Amino acid sequence: MSDVLHVAGLTRSFRQGETVIEVLRGVDLSVAAGEIVALLGPSGSGKSTMLQAVGLLEGGFGGAISIAGERVEALDAAGRTRVRRDRLGFVYQFHHLLPDFTAAENVVLPQLIAGKAHAEAGSRAAQLLGDLGLGARLDHRPAQLSGGEQQRVAVARALANRPVLVLADEPTGNLDEATAAKVLDELLSLVRGQGSAALIATHNLALAQRMDRVVTLHEGRLA
Repeated sequence: MSDVLHVAGLTRSFRQGETVIEVLRGVDLSVAAGEIVALLGPSGSGKSTMLQAVGLLEGGFGGAISIAGERVEALDAAGRTRVRRDRLGFVYQFHHLLPDFTAAENVVLPQLIAGKAHAEAGSRAAQLLGDLGLGARLDHRPAQLSGGEQQRVAVARALANRPVLVLADEPTGNLDEATAAKVLDELLSLVRGQGSAALIATHNLALAQRMDRVVTLHEGRLA
């Protein structure tokens, strides 16, 4: 299998007064097509920082990042936007849904931005939300949904454009244990079903062990 993600020598440091804090100290990681990798580590270990780098959400990183065979770390703003739009899907701990839009509209919108016709986008949204058990909730706004339902909409939104790589940062961290397990199962099933790769940050070892491979971020390096 070819690598969807390849990271080499990734570094990131922050300055606090006279002190330099090294968060990432030369991280190397490859994720193959169709592979789901858990990024394990306690809070503050740099998991979110690494996902921000891979997701092209923040600058100031050293090292090389390739996504679907394209070097992306030096792209300009337009290039980064293109890669995020066309190749990446994001799921966060908090759903960040648009409150004035329905569940279906939240999943349709990123597809319209990517250039899909409204009818095609609506069909895809209905399919994904149906697969996630929300077929009867398409017209509900986020405030009318439970926490688990809101996170399912966020999962559908992340997968709407069939990304080659899904990046998830503690995607069930804001849910109770039973709901978290169910939402993770649904996320993994959908990712595998469409052949995407995924890098999922978590501090929960039990959840991590349900994925294909576990890597641990410790003192700025992967173990």
